[in-house]
Amino acid sequence: MFNKPTRWTHAVTVLGFPGLRFHDLRHTGNTFAAATGATTKDLMRRMGHDNERAALIYQHATTRADRAIALGIDALVNSHRKDEDDDGAAGALAPVG
Repeated sequence: MFNKPTRWTHAVTVLGFPGLRFHDLRHTGNTFAAATGATTKDLMRRMGHDNERAALIYQHATTRADRAIALGIDALVNSHRKDEDDDGAAGALAPVG
């Protein structure tokens, strides 16, 4: 499709993005998809790949999932606290037995 002469170079220059390649749009779209929480399989389907390697590149580009996991763990720990005074001297949960 883009092997024949097109106005792509002129268009991206006029828009202020000289050097932007058409493939860059694909990369950006998949990076955004990964940031929304798309699974490896979702990304593979979007890209038309049968190998996980490429999809994993996009998933590593975002830390949003890591943040969501950390917040979930924090909420779980907080929901199991009986009250704030049971945290011990260091302010951390510790096994009691």
